Amino acid sequence: QVHLVESGGGLVQPGGSLKLSCVASGNIGSINVMRWYRQAPGKQRDLVAAASSGGSTNYANFVKGRFTISRDNVANTVYLQMNSLKPEDTAVYYCNVLYNGGSMWGQGTQVTVSS
Repeated sequence: QVHLVESGGGLVQPGGSLKLSCVASGNIGSINVMRWYRQAPGKQRDLVAAASSGGSTNYANFVKGRFTISRDNVANTVYLQMNSLKPEDTAVYYCNVLYNGGSMWGQGTQVTVSS
């Protein structure tokens, strides 16, 4: 079995920062891509950022320059550093991992940006 555990969400004021973490455990083997998605109420789930095993990263336009994805391949962990947060960043953030055995989603962590 493969498990993803996310943490780091919460309530933050506009302009603030949060750092999300996602740890993959179990019989996961080799991880290819680690990604963060988000879904606001009534909206589709959107890709926020992705990090490949080779070190390349890509970002959605709406977070470029504000969010940074990074990963620790030894610890099977992916992070999302979120700076300059805006109310429109409010959503449930999900970790997604592509590995040799398939794809796995985390349970999601709520991020709320509000004054």
